[in-house]
Parts: sequence; structure tokens; C-alpha cells
Amino acid sequence: MEVNITHPKQEILEDKLSLLCSSLDNHLESVYEGRFSLHPNRLKRGSGANPSFDGLFSTSASFTLGYGSKYGRGYLINVDIRTLDFIPNSLREEIKTESFKFLSDNLKLIFPERKLEMVRDGSVLKIVGDFSLGTL
Repeated sequence: MEVNITHPKQEILEDKLSLLCSSLDNHLESVYEGRFSLHPNRLKRGSGANPSFDGLFSTSASFTLGYGSKYGRGYLINVDIRTLDFIPNSLREEIKTESFKFLSDNLKLIFPERKLEMVRDGSVLKIVGDFSLGTL
């Protein structure tokens, strides 16, 4: 017997974060398509069960308690480039800037009921704000 101890509202929050990351992944794939060669171990774009499993980019969100951060807790947005090609730092920064803009523009569309914002916390992209679950 499997017991699920996750709060139902936490599952909804994580589903929406997954949607945001998948949307970002698809956006980056469209913007940077053909600029790098695909890693030999990666599936062609659109071939995987999830956009983060195929193509040039793999995006995900991971919770951090934010110790040592002026912004505190939040969700880090990870953008990994899946290629063996050399990617100059200037292009990595361009991708990060494009990601930040896309996330900022789409955060309210996916989370209209929450007060969330995108920040650059040092070298990482982070969603901060109200992640409270309320009551059942």
C-alpha cells in the first residue's frame, strides 16, 4: 500500500512549476534551435516523455531554504545546456537573461493567485514570494 503524505496544494504548486519549466524549455529550444549540436546521449527534441529529457535544454525547479541569501527561500530554476560544444560565458549569460525574461513574463500567467517574483540571486535564477499552502 502506497501512502501519499504530500499536501494536495503542494502537488498543485509543483505541477504548475513543472509546467513553467516545460514552457521555458520549449521556448529556449525554439530560440536557440540549431545553434549547438545535440549531446550524443540526448533524444531529439519532442522525442522524450518530458521536454527536459530531450533536446538541447533541460530545465527544472528545486526548492531551497535560502540560507545565506538576501531573498530567503524559494525555487531555483536550473537551465542546463545538453551539448558537448563549447559555450562561451557571454552566450551562457544571454541564455540566462532570456530565461529570466521568459519566466518573469509568464510567472503571473501560471500563478495568478500568488504573489511571486523572479530574482537573480547571485548567479542563479530564483522564484521568491508566497508559497504558503493555506488550509485543506
